[in-house]
Amino acid sequence: MNEKFKTEMQRKLTELKEEVLNTLINENKDFRAAVEDMGVKDLADVASNDIDARILEVIGTKDTVRLKRIEAALGRLENGRFGICVSCGKRITDERLSAIPYAVMCINCQTNSEHRRMH
Repeated sequence: MNEKFKTEMQRKLTELKEEVLNTLINENKDFRAAVEDMGVKDLADVASNDIDARILEVIGTKDTVRLKRIEAALGRLENGRFGICVSCGKRITDERLSAIPYAVMCINCQTNSEHRRMH
């Protein structure tokens, strides 16, 4: 994976993370209070370990899952595992990652996984 694409994905993931956190801050007064108590100046600095269990209890499951997926993708960017399918080990296409930057499976494995869940 070239550095330009990697940098673009990091930017995109950080923006997604800020978007989710901003939505939570605007929609949930308890979450807003918790973030303010952390003294965070820049939402990009809020790490998953900063968002502890009691804060995650306040927010919806969907948002919790999305934040965890974004954080995990940022971690994979750091450790060199970003863009590698967790199922088959092959490279996830740039097109798929551009559409879903926190994808963990290539399109073939994702399709197979969804097919198995439906049957």
